[in-house]
Amino acid sequence: MSNQIHHLIRSKIDGKYLTARVGVEQNDTETGYLLTFKEDFDALSYLNNHGADVANRFGVESISSIQLKSLLQRWGFKGIGLVQDPLLPRIEFFSTSKLSY
Repeated sequence: MSNQIHHLIRSKIDGKYLTARVGVEQNDTETGYLLTFKEDFDALSYLNNHGADVANRFGVESISSIQLKSLLQRWGFKGIGLVQDPLLPRIEFFSTSKLSY
């Protein structure tokens, strides 16, 4: 994962990142997995396909693997959800302990 650019979806309103919460209750406040995309156009496709009515409230942010590591620690994410196919969506989940930066 080193020297790789990751693309994230972030709210323009409150600055929160788009996450997936796997196996938790709906009212659980625990931080989930940060959704990441290989390309910026994949992130935009995901937004347009699954949230067209609110897509204008979000932006795509690009960060390096080193920045990703500190972002995961700072926000307390469990890991990342790497979106393989933004239209289906097909997502692979990696816990922070399994990531190699």
